[in-house]
Amino acid sequence: MRYGQVAEGQFVERPNRFIAYVDTAEGRQRVHVKNTGRCRELLVPGATVYLERGTTPGRKTDWDLIAVRKGERLINMDAQAPNRVFEEWARAGRFLPDVTAVRREYVYGDSRLDFCLETPRGRHLVEVKGVTLEENGTAMFPDAPTERGVRHIRELMRAVQEGLDATLVFVIQMENICAMKPNDKTHPAFGAALREAAQAGVGICARMCAVEPDTLVMAGPVPVIL
Repeated sequence: MRYGQVAEGQFVERPNRFIAYVDTAEGRQRVHVKNTGRCRELLVPGATVYLERGTTPGRKTDWDLIAVRKGERLINMDAQAPNRVFEEWARAGRFLPDVTAVRREYVYGDSRLDFCLETPRGRHLVEVKGVTLEENGTAMFPDAPTERGVRHIRELMRAVQEGLDATLVFVIQMENICAMKPNDKTHPAFGAALREAAQAGVGICARMCAVEPDTLVMAGPVPVIL
């Protein structure tokens, strides 16, 4: 996936989940943060960030914050990007070679799952989780407790019990990652549910992404440590 007009800046502060202030060549900008997660280890004063100019008429901010540098590592932190890059990947036949249709925001049980892939064998349900948290080359999810994430895992387990295929895909929004694991310290229930789902037959996989300020591309697989 590719962004439009992108500019570089230095992060100043984030007064709430949705808004940040960034110094750019055009002066200080009030920007929309496209990730409502905590991201405390990423959005630190002085960090180099990248902004995409918005195109929606009447919006309150001119720019969206889409990526940040953490040391030498460039991390895409656009919460909408993982679904977009996975959809591109799935439609190209890279996730399953025999997909006949890709349906977004598929209602199943009490949840709205990210994708339903139609194949000659039947439906394959997919929930995508974007990952921006990294420590020493290991990616972790979540960065904050997520009861919604646990509920999605339960629905994937239910799908498998009812004879469907189901996979949870971690899209790691950075490169040079050696492993992926649940963040048990932050949300033990998510890790417990993930392990239970794997034992029940839900597919668990992770892919890192090649990241540039204006692009995000699905890259190689990453082993998941449960």
